[in-house]
Amino acid sequence: MIVSALFVQSDGCYSDDDRIDAWGIERDALTYDGHGPVICHPPCQLWGKLARVNFKRWGGDHNRPGNDGGCFKFALDAVNRFGGVLEHPAGSYAFDEYGVEKPSGIGWIKSDCGWVCEVWQSAYGHRARKATWLYYSGNEPPFDLNWDRVSGTHQVGFYDKRGKAKNKPTLSKREANATPVKFKEELISLAIHSQK
Repeated sequence: MIVSALFVQSDGCYSDDDRIDAWGIERDALTYDGHGPVICHPPCQLWGKLARVNFKRWGGDHNRPGNDGGCFKFALDAVNRFGGVLEHPAGSYAFDEYGVEKPSGIGWIKSDCGWVCEVWQSAYGHRARKATWLYYSGNEPPFDLNWDRVSGTHQVGFYDKRGKAKNKPTLSKREANATPVKFKEELISLAIHSQK
């Protein structure tokens, strides 16, 4: 079964995988018409905790929170139509904006159309904690993931202002955004499982 990965890095972990129909920047994921389950990584910069701060600081419509050209909405609709999983950073404002229940606690929670959870990508080899929210829809309930809360050896973004002792080495933007191979495999398994 071929799984389509939408809104992914053109040269990222999905690009050389024969099981994946990867939709990087050169392909317009908004034109995906469905031929199997999906893994969606819609752009997250304008939905995160700093989106409102950055807009206030820099202005410009291109920095307006939520102004992602319809990518999150399309990804959510694709998961609901074709089955699969959507990944976004923990705390994403997109969940509120589109009426998706926010995860709480550990494990999957049944939502209106699907299931939601929070998982830390550090449990799958990411060097930073990278707390992530998943939305899953399919014919079967999702299976359990690795729910470990591994703190990670590195951090994403700015240094901790609480003091030098709280700081960890900062990852490059590319590594911070990258999906660990073990996590990619879990997402592929979820997408295939959604079709059972």
